Amino acid sequence: MTPIIRIKLSLMMFLEFFIWGSWFVTLGTFLVQNLSASGLESANVFSTQSLGAIIAPFIIGLIADRFFNAERILGVLHLVGALLMYLMYSSDNVSEFYPYVLAYMIAYMPTLALVNSVSFRQMKDPEKEFSSIRVWGTIGWIVAGLSISYIFHWDSAEGVREGFLRNTFMMACIASLILGIFSFFLTKTPPVKSDGAKSTSIVEILGLDAVKLLKDKNFLVFFISAILICIPLAFYYQNANPFLTDIGLANPTGKMAIGQISEAVFLLMLPIFFTRFGFKKTILIGMLAWAVRYALFAFGNADELAFMLIIGIALHGICYDFFFVSGQIYTNSHAGEKHKSSAQGLVTLATYGVGMLIGFWVAGFISDYYTSAGDARNWQNIWLIPAGIAALVMVLFIIFFKDEKKEAQRIAQDNDYTKVVGSSTADQPL
Repeated sequence: MTPIIRIKLSLMMFLEFFIWGSWFVTLGTFLVQNLSASGLESANVFSTQSLGAIIAPFIIGLIADRFFNAERILGVLHLVGALLMYLMYSSDNVSEFYPYVLAYMIAYMPTLALVNSVSFRQMKDPEKEFSSIRVWGTIGWIVAGLSISYIFHWDSAEGVREGFLRNTFMMACIASLILGIFSFFLTKTPPVKSDGAKSTSIVEILGLDAVKLLKDKNFLVFFISAILICIPLAFYYQNANPFLTDIGLANPTGKMAIGQISEAVFLLMLPIFFTRFGFKKTILIGMLAWAVRYALFAFGNADELAFMLIIGIALHGICYDFFFVSGQIYTNSHAGEKHKSSAQGLVTLATYGVGMLIGFWVAGFISDYYTSAGDARNWQNIWLIPAGIAALVMVLFIIFFKDEKKEAQRIAQDNDYTKVVGSSTADQPL
């Protein structure tokens, strides 16, 4: 890979996640403060991410991989996204906002896989080269959050009152326009010729041909746990920024970037935990982190107990890496060569599709249930619910999942480890 290609791919990855981080983190606060959305209305908006995740495989598997250059589709989708972002910026109520965000998520979610395709096709050794490119996506997300809090101050108390969070959509619009145009100058990435091979079916695209893996008791327990743990995850995406803003924590969006830094750090530590503790204990640490995080949110405040909130945010790396990345590696090891891609697709569909969809609705219902007539939310009770769910999932996992420490040690030492982590985490929310 030449230095010019490396720079182009790094900029592409930076913009891809800068766009998402520009508006998604503060979306919950914007919906409540600018559009006066209820908890269930916010849940419907956030659930567009899940709908986009469900539809994305069709766009990639049935269109992008067969007929068009990946970089051209990436460019078109981001240009369309720029227009939709402007329409979201101009919306004044939830009813007007919803169809635009739904259309945007359907356009954006496929780009997460497309940037990977463009990157991998330019690399001679993806196992070694991809991580140095993908890290610029994390940097892009962090820069977006820091800009909102420390440069523009849109999430300050005054900024929220004045409705400045609307500007996050304009920032994403401009970045999307830039990436849309820039994509046409990326190295050509034509569709891979099938050479007469059997056409990929919808069943294969969605990973449904890997359902047979559920016959394995351990995999079934993990699969169900992964869906259930998405309910607490949805609480974080939907409520964390509104919560931190509501209780008066300064620069909440910038402080939430600590979670992405934590994610990058603990990703490097994951092989050590696999080797020393095995898969079951590693994933249990992730589940425990979910419960502890929400307990810290429930009892922390923006004053003398603000450190509890910061610790809760910093636990994001353990929460995500130790459960979801570990789970992706576990899935990869159990699927076998024939079903590796299908199994990952099945787990992604079940978690970020079905699991998150259920999670957003539950989070919306709970938020409304603990909101008083004066629109004051009982945040302690709201956060204790996902803490309890995470703790319950952890107990069930302890009881029903058989320890596979020796196998986990083999996975961690496998030469494919970097490839699995690099490819599986690149298309997930940060």
